[in-house]
Amino acid sequence: MIATMPININKVQKSRIDNVDFENLQFGKIFADHMFSIDFEQQTWQNPRIEPYDKIQFEPSLLAIHYGQAIFEGMKAYRTPQNEIVTFRPLENLKRLNRSAERMCMPALSEDLFMEALQQLISLDKDWVPSKNGSTLYIRPFMFATDELVGMNISETYRFMIITSPVGAYYAAPVKVKIETEYLRAAKEGGVGYAKTAGNYAASMYPMKLARQQGYDQVIWTDSRENKYLEEFGTMNIFLKINGKLLTPETGDSVLSGITRDSLIQLAKHMGVEVEERKISIEEVIKAIKDNTLEEVFGAGTAAVITPIALIGYQNTQYTLKPLDTNSLAFKLKKALTDIQTGKAEDIFQWMHKLA
Repeated sequence: MIATMPININKVQKSRIDNVDFENLQFGKIFADHMFSIDFEQQTWQNPRIEPYDKIQFEPSLLAIHYGQAIFEGMKAYRTPQNEIVTFRPLENLKRLNRSAERMCMPALSEDLFMEALQQLISLDKDWVPSKNGSTLYIRPFMFATDELVGMNISETYRFMIITSPVGAYYAAPVKVKIETEYLRAAKEGGVGYAKTAGNYAASMYPMKLARQQGYDQVIWTDSRENKYLEEFGTMNIFLKINGKLLTPETGDSVLSGITRDSLIQLAKHMGVEVEERKISIEEVIKAIKDNTLEEVFGAGTAAVITPIALIGYQNTQYTLKPLDTNSLAFKLKKALTDIQTGKAEDIFQWMHKLA
């Protein structure tokens, strides 16, 4: 497809990069010079282009605004010691994007189209990939309905875009979380929790707002049937180390199949750690805290990689967890993963893809 449909490139006249303080990057607030766009019309993708990052213009009746037909992904580009620009497991992001697209009645993207767009955009803006340790170029592919009408319909037209942002750390310190048992992130059996669709994240904002008013940083979501089993931590997957075993909820309709999650499971097994993907009840967690068998709790996702949890609140009781040091499994997993991502360690799983 893309081989017979070249990408039209319109470069910026003057880069904004000299105005960026790469020593003090806030997550997702600064954007690189260019963006990729392509439109789906008359049952085909057409007009692929890279243009200066700028506002986009649509009618107020844009279908995506009114009915939420929008999906996205999160990726990163890294600068290696050899000054190469690489990204991590991009085809897994494409597979998940296409799963989300199918669930939201949107068109799929081919591997050729996705990878060529990614390659050309990042190559053009390679100077925006930070060299500072812990900083990366965050990549946001997304798709939204572009029919302009007010009526509950499946759109016939769409736009797929990629924008990029140089970022620092997502969380600067371990976080305090509340186990949420009143509000739901996603429903089981037929829900859209496994899709990265905009509505999932909008639905989570109110309970997160309430949790922050109570002094927490995030929430741990529980299942929609009984509010008994852990599902996700904020916008990330969750891991617990209990009695030497690494536990994480199994994926499904209401738990996102995280790429970082899958990678950490592979790394942990490679390190000889026993891993269980299964239901984890609140009761099991509280019992493990009380009998001192809960060793570690952390979230995992593209933006933060690994975020340690320092405190868990449940039913008006707060449980302070022991701080994680360099001997913790979370630290070792994060170091192993980021060393592979940044080219400091051998890519034993063949996860990395060179972009520039």
